[in-house]
Amino acid sequence: MKFRHKSTADQKVELQMTPMIDIVFQLLVFFIMTFKVVVREGDFNIRMPASSPSSSTVDDFELPVRVQLIAGLNGVLQDIVIDDSDSLSGEATNNPQMYNLLSERIAARKQGGGNIATELEVEFDTDPSLKFEEQIRAITAVMGRFGPNGELITLADKIKFKDRAR
Repeated sequence: MKFRHKSTADQKVELQMTPMIDIVFQLLVFFIMTFKVVVREGDFNIRMPASSPSSSTVDDFELPVRVQLIAGLNGVLQDIVIDDSDSLSGEATNNPQMYNLLSERIAARKQGGGNIATELEVEFDTDPSLKFEEQIRAITAVMGRFGPNGELITLADKIKFKDRAR
């Protein structure tokens, strides 16, 4: 028996492009559909140091005013403590008076200076059992108030919450 060997030079090898393109598109669609976008939360105001360390001092940066909201029974506001020393529960008999005192103390900080340079930053440390409505009232008291002529006076330029994860 005599077999004829076909030479490979005569045969053309073709790559099938259609299945390869289909696979690439399927992988692309798979990765697009399984991609999860993570939204970052938090305050991203970054203050970089000046060009030379001797030209900048600590007083150039504003220090946040720490406001602690303490809950009583049933999640009702019991006390507001400013900078770990100034308690408002002894001066006020009810919650609206505490919010008014809080607004007055923040306004005094805004006008009185201290270490505050240009903007006032307030950091809230809220009790986890405090009602959401109470937190909103405290934020509203810190944000601003109306002046004697009806104009809006902005008190706190930045508000943030204490990170409890640390």
